[in-house]
Amino acid sequence: MDADVTDSAGTPPEPEHRPGDEQPPPGADTEPATTDDADADADADADGEPDAQATATDDGKSDSHSGIDAGTDADAEPEAVGGVKKGRRWLRWTALGLSVAVLAAAGTGWWLYKKLDGNIHTDTSAAHELEEYERERPASLVRGAENVLLIGSDSRAGSNSRYGRDDGGAQRSDTTILLHLAADRRSATAVSLPRDLMADIPGCGRPDGTRTTEQFAQFNWAFEFGGAACSIRTVEKMTRVRVDHHMVIDFNGFKDMVDAVDGVEVCLKEPVDDQQAHVKLPAGRQILHGEQALGFVRSRHGIGDGSDTQRMDRQQQFLGSLVKKVQSNGVLLNPTRLYPVLDAATKSITTDAGLNTLRDLYDLVRSMRDIPTENVQFLTVPRQPYAYDQNRDELVQPDADRLFRQLREDLPVKVAAPADGAKTNAGNKGGAGSDGDKPDDPDPSPSPSPAPTYAGTTAASGMCG
Repeated sequence: MDADVTDSAGTPPEPEHRPGDEQPPPGADTEPATTDDADADADADADGEPDAQATATDDGKSDSHSGIDAGTDADAEPEAVGGVKKGRRWLRWTALGLSVAVLAAAGTGWWLYKKLDGNIHTDTSAAHELEEYERERPASLVRGAENVLLIGSDSRAGSNSRYGRDDGGAQRSDTTILLHLAADRRSATAVSLPRDLMADIPGCGRPDGTRTTEQFAQFNWAFEFGGAACSIRTVEKMTRVRVDHHMVIDFNGFKDMVDAVDGVEVCLKEPVDDQQAHVKLPAGRQILHGEQALGFVRSRHGIGDGSDTQRMDRQQQFLGSLVKKVQSNGVLLNPTRLYPVLDAATKSITTDAGLNTLRDLYDLVRSMRDIPTENVQFLTVPRQPYAYDQNRDELVQPDADRLFRQLREDLPVKVAAPADGAKTNAGNKGGAGSDGDKPDDPDPSPSPSPAPTYAGTTAASGMCG
């Protein structure tokens, strides 16, 4: 150490320090003197005067006011500084590791998002057709309410060929549901439209560029004639309800969605044996997975009276159970459980341009997640056997028009399970025409009468109650 520090036993009141007078101990930081001065001042302030031991070492050598001991502190300082450096180094590595983890998670999330987004197919031809006939289409009456036409395609192309023969590539809508989402998102009403329902089908453009003529035929021919656009125009002409979006879903998508939620529970009063639908099930409570579930909802000849009416009832009950399973398991709020469902859904759907991104679909689903299951309703449009062909259906009036008005004006609709042996929505016994509507008044003015009630079910009921 310098002679200025050790030539007397006493400590000068203010030692003179000049740049370069003292050299820092090996490995020590050049800044501790300032820190030690502060420490020494703090020691002095603690009892009002400097500590006597702070002015002299055990061997009688004096220390400067800076508080650096030639024999002790000079050796201890490098260790303390090294600890600080290690701490700083640890913090840097921790920050780096967290940054890498965040970037990896973001990269994975972005990859998953792009994958799901890329699964979705967009139906651009429908938009062109609908734009051409925009003047004929009904207007939206209630802001915030949405109507989505869900079309289950019975195409036998590709991997769907196992479910039947494909006649020249033709396809018809196997199941069609008009889903109405209330503006306040407190209810959702799904109305099944029978495939055999007789309807006025407008002239539609074919994929090959030709056009069909307007005709009165069974409803599912519309999809065969002109795809989704023709089905939408037929539904809008029948109901005067504006269709905001549409989705076409194929068989494989339905199977994968059921598997993604680990199956759906059903309760069967009688066994099912339908070779055409490739399904054979015992009676009783059981869990159905992909292939079995698809066979069950498509079965027509191996259960009940073989009518399309009963098949639609089973489809509604099954969809109710599926919705209940999704909500009860928290799938919509759990990304790890939601991803398989979204993956299965996006792989098998074709949508309009307004729903062709994952964000669009997620926003639609998210808007529905708070709807109570008892307010997710399923019913079939009021119909009865067609007068000129008992194998076809026709609308029951004024019940059907009353239902369409409720949907169009976003008014409430109620459903109730039909009594055993009662005809499903084939008349006004369920209260669907009991407000005095006249058959020749297809669009009665609003009245304060209670919401009409139709035979149907809710997601809260499911298939097993």
